[in-house]
Amino acid sequence: MLTYSNILVAIDLNEEAEPVSKKACAIADLMGAKLHFMHVTEPLSYAYGGDVPMDLSAIQEQLHEHAEQRLSQFMESHNLQESEKILCSGHIESEVHRVAEEIGADLIIVGSHGRHGLALLLGSTSNSVLHGATCDVLAVRI
Repeated sequence: MLTYSNILVAIDLNEEAEPVSKKACAIADLMGAKLHFMHVTEPLSYAYGGDVPMDLSAIQEQLHEHAEQRLSQFMESHNLQESEKILCSGHIESEVHRVAEEIGADLIIVGSHGRHGLALLLGSTSNSVLHGATCDVLAVRI
């Protein structure tokens, strides 16, 4: 039987993180694996195509600090150790792949909306994580 020892859980900091974290904790308990919870903030310049004629660094810093507080609150409310918390900034898919390789993850767990139609054709974050991963990926339907 395949077992996992090092699991990376990529979460958005909203209500959809709950089912993903519950599934991850259940698998980690079953396998005796270490969990790493990760959140990625995307730079504002990505959202606006990098052509914004103003300095967004102060706003970006505030967003990052807010995300750090929310991730810490999430970790605390789920009785997870601070050492399992990873917060970074960049493209979500590439950051998940980078961190997974950096920590030697053998499983990545992400949430998936199970989109259909045009949203399916355009792709999703979970789909992008799946196709670039060097380890197993579990997409939890949310």
